[in-house]
Amino acid sequence: MKLKVCGLSKTVEVEACVENKVNYCGFILNYPKSHRFISADKAKALTNIEKKETKYVGVLVSPTDKEIEAFSKLNFDFLQLYGDYNNKSLAYIKKKFNKKIIASIQVKKKSDIEIYKKIEKEADIILWDSSGYAESLDWNYQWIKNVSTNVEKMIAGNITTEKLNDLRNLADIVDVSGALETNKVKDINKIKNFISEVKRINYENKEKNPFN
Repeated sequence: MKLKVCGLSKTVEVEACVENKVNYCGFILNYPKSHRFISADKAKALTNIEKKETKYVGVLVSPTDKEIEAFSKLNFDFLQLYGDYNNKSLAYIKKKFNKKIIASIQVKKKSDIEIYKKIEKEADIILWDSSGYAESLDWNYQWIKNVSTNVEKMIAGNITTEKLNDLRNLADIVDVSGALETNKVKDINKIKNFISEVKRINYENKEKNPFN
């Protein structure tokens, strides 16, 4: 199980994630309705922090080409896109802006899960998320249990430590934000505790399946 910590806005938060080898750090770039939104200048500063083994992800909601072009010049490994995309539109973005893509699906009903079929050829990672954007909402994660794809699967939407055991066989990556906040501000202790829980689960999996 890999971990993405999203909605980072301060140097100390990013440094804590990098030092603890979080797989992905996410930054909200063009959605000012979110309390996690950061300016382009702030994004540039935070992504200039040495990332070591961590990948930086720029999160964009229905971005224009102009927005993608501007943010693609920053030190992001992935662009995480919310909007109505298909393989053709993702291929265009990847070729033009030379970035890997996390394609996001907002799940309101079970049939929404199947949207992955129109993006899996070009998406580098597929994210199934709630429909809440800045809100951390629950949905039935078990709906992706039978999804068969060669693309890495990511889950978001009110992910907490209590749910991790149930998610370990559903997704390759968990994407967490709200559970790591106190009064809508990232809490370094909560971040570290969540990282520790993911590491514990991964250690248990390795003990049970030493040859995987």
